[in-house]
Amino acid sequence: MTGRYKIFTSDDAVSEVVDFSITLGIMLLAISIIGLVGYPLIEHMKESGHIENIKQSFSVLTPNMNKIVSGKAPSQSVELKMYGGGVFITGSSYMNITMDKWNDSSSSIDTISFERQLRMIQNDYKYTTIAYENTGAWARYPPGGSVMVTKPMFAYDDSSMIIPMVTITGTKGISGSGLIRVISEGGQLAVEKYENVSRVRIEISSEYYDAWARYLDNSVGMQMIDLNSSSRTAIMEKNYSQNIDVFVTVSPMSVTVE
Repeated sequence: MTGRYKIFTSDDAVSEVVDFSITLGIMLLAISIIGLVGYPLIEHMKESGHIENIKQSFSVLTPNMNKIVSGKAPSQSVELKMYGGGVFITGSSYMNITMDKWNDSSSSIDTISFERQLRMIQNDYKYTTIAYENTGAWARYPPGGSVMVTKPMFAYDDSSMIIPMVTITGTKGISGSGLIRVISEGGQLAVEKYENVSRVRIEISSEYYDAWARYLDNSVGMQMIDLNSSSRTAIMEKNYSQNIDVFVTVSPMSVTVE
């Protein structure tokens, strides 16, 4: 009797109870920390993975759409996976090209303007948008800066420049999760040629205007004249010591999402 009483009143028994309580408290604290910190971190990692997958999808979509632009295919159908956002034919982006062209007949410089509305195929997911616009793929992340995902099809050398203008029509879009298909039908490709051009100014209004400005600066060698965040417009310009030929390719594209 005395022995059993000592077991329940000994310091070892009390110590074991205290140790168990401390261990249980640590486990509950760890579970709480995982719930408060770990779960949002896992969700963030999952969302980042989805965004990366969408970027990769548009890296595949872009060269397929550009087959229509270059006349290699009359139409294209590309499958995309959605993760709860939406894919829409949207936007009011446009490009205006102004050129100074030498006129042999009048021995003077003529100023010519050429403008088209562009629009885009855009995937909206959380606070990120990724789009195909005018032969390139672009992404915009919070808090608002945009980057180039895939280069557009501008081309420039010492004697000529090629400027693409893809005019997208269509209004349909789809929201939700799962596989969808983007179907594009090309129209009549038109090429406008301008000879003896001494100055080219490109004004582009787009959700991705800042990424467009960096591209035209770094890849085409154009100087920034204005970058307006309010109107989301970039104005770029380049003067040529030796006159060049400018080719503007206008590619109409009718797009549906299903």
